[in-house]
Amino acid sequence: MTTSRFARLPQGEPITVVVELGPSALPVLELHGPVESIHIEAALDSIATCHPHAPAWTADLESRGPGQHTLRFTDGAHDEQSEFPLGALADLLTHAGRGSFMSRCLPATPLQRDLLADADTHPDPGRQVEQAAWDWHGPLDAGRFTAAWHSVFAHESVLRTTFDDQPEPGLVVHDHADPEVVRLPHGTAEWHSLVEADRRRGIDPRRPAPLRVTLLGGGPAGSATGAPARVLLTYHHALLDSWSVRLLVREFYRAYLAGGELPGGERRPDMTDYVTWLGQQDTAAAEDFFTSTDTGDLLAVPPLFTDTGSRAEGRSRLRLTKEETAALANWAATWGGGESIALQAVWALLLYRAGRAEGPSQVRFATTAAGRSILFEGVERTPGALAGPLPQSVLVDPAATVPQLITDLRDRCLNQAAYEWVSASQIHSWTGGPRPPADTLLTFEAPPRVLPELEAGLAAAGIQVEPPQTLGARTAYPVMLTAHHDRSGSLVLTASYDQVRLSEITELLAHAALLLRELPRGSGQHTTLGEVLGLLTHMGGAAVGPVEAEPEESGGPLPTVLRHPARADAGAVGLLQAPGITRAFYDQLAHAYPGPEELLLLAPVPAGGSRADVAARAVYDALGSRVRSHGGLAFAGFSGDGAAACAIARLAAADGHRPLAVVLDASGTGPDDLARRLASAVASRT
Repeated sequence: MTTSRFARLPQGEPITVVVELGPSALPVLELHGPVESIHIEAALDSIATCHPHAPAWTADLESRGPGQHTLRFTDGAHDEQSEFPLGALADLLTHAGRGSFMSRCLPATPLQRDLLADADTHPDPGRQVEQAAWDWHGPLDAGRFTAAWHSVFAHESVLRTTFDDQPEPGLVVHDHADPEVVRLPHGTAEWHSLVEADRRRGIDPRRPAPLRVTLLGGGPAGSATGAPARVLLTYHHALLDSWSVRLLVREFYRAYLAGGELPGGERRPDMTDYVTWLGQQDTAAAEDFFTSTDTGDLLAVPPLFTDTGSRAEGRSRLRLTKEETAALANWAATWGGGESIALQAVWALLLYRAGRAEGPSQVRFATTAAGRSILFEGVERTPGALAGPLPQSVLVDPAATVPQLITDLRDRCLNQAAYEWVSASQIHSWTGGPRPPADTLLTFEAPPRVLPELEAGLAAAGIQVEPPQTLGARTAYPVMLTAHHDRSGSLVLTASYDQVRLSEITELLAHAALLLRELPRGSGQHTTLGEVLGLLTHMGGAAVGPVEAEPEESGGPLPTVLRHPARADAGAVGLLQAPGITRAFYDQLAHAYPGPEELLLLAPVPAGGSRADVAARAVYDALGSRVRSHGGLAFAGFSGDGAAACAIARLAAADGHRPLAVVLDASGTGPDDLARRLASAVASRT
């Protein structure tokens, strides 16, 4: 692990960075604001630390007066221009202007690389984005609610962590990150539409704050209509898992009950400690375990589902009663398993039947390992991305008994628990060979233990809350089945899937609930799997066959005209839409803009990764004839969008233009000030 400390830039005065790119010359950065050479050195030091493969260029700072500086690169070949992370440098300088700078760099874990790669290779901004929601009954102080989340962010380094934009992603821990906490009054939004819109907005894990908070309703005496307030958390799997979110909610309650401020310092251990521990692990035993359990030439049930690539998604939910849940737990315990093992057994039988298998066949699926059974001290109280999918393979033989299937699954899970730190890509690299992949993922959520003193404190304040319930994420698996217990103790099953599979998944989910209810009532020591499969046939319902992929829709994001040019040759400024900034804000900025240029609102672009390159190209191509007809071009974004602005500007430079990339520090400033600074930056072109 590499650790660095960097100087802060002065607070309160915004900084603007203008990058001029051309087809041949070295880039020049114009800096507007309070900058000194020590800050440039610190920023370049940070680039060298967090981007070890970037060109080792040096730069000279020329100050022309108060708040006016030019940064000229003096080393490096011209053809290396595209390799230097100019956008990251601009983001760092403008972030530092508001006290958020890179303080620690460390490698991403194999699991994080898997999750980030999956998100980067799909156009859906909601890929690997999960949500959790719960109801809040009783009075709610909105100011204290927001202050409590700010305090949690200050104490939890994982909430200030981002990925860098390098091909081999690394983790960057920032000193400061402001949470986005949005409150909407009752009646201003329909809940399901709000949830869906927030998911589609996505979370960019290359910007600080991988957790977004939305509060619908709430007030000193609760809702005037009697309805509870509803809380929605949206987060990215590559930095947080559901166990972590429940830990963070617990800390939020502590802060809320303490008036909005958590006592003490940062949490330890944290992800930096976990990454250090992970780097010390010997993978030999894990490799031996996963390769020794290979099933060789046994007949395997083929994958049933293929990812459609569609952005449409659906969810179905079924609930066992409290009594049915208790009966299931007692029945599973009779054979040495738990509810999660019973669910795996039922799912294996359903996949076997859906695949129209005959005779002994191997069934493959994946389960989510919580990552909290490993020998890392304090792992149960460490928030981060520790939960990940692990492959399961079990032999379903109609002549075998139900207890035998449960025993096989239980033993595999027990033996696998020590290796929950291993990622799916590592396992694949060890096993190799042509074998059907798992296409369904089972997740059994076991939340952290509820602390009685927190419940008592909330109750004393007249507040009653429910456990956060995850709503399902779009992952690399076409079908996900998630199980959790609600407040009453009932088992809830949620299937997440593409809407085109509604009938097939609905049937699978209904049959899963049927078996979970019927097995405790009628199966015994000698009940065979064939008899259970016969029960399904007797109860009706056709087998589910393979689902073919559908073609993905194409089309680029069209720009929105915010303001027409004052004259034909005035040029154009493309504003990259930033997370959390409303259209109304951009309309105000356009109204206040004093320059003659046309103002265009461009689609958001991820801050890094392979998906960022594709998105930048799509945004640039969508400009079409506007790029060729204008005399001057500039691409602007707020701090955090520097890499994206530079990526689009480079595409324009490759077409023979001399574009500008403008990065604005937007902290504490309104649209009028931003409009003036943007116009000044564009007019400064030499």
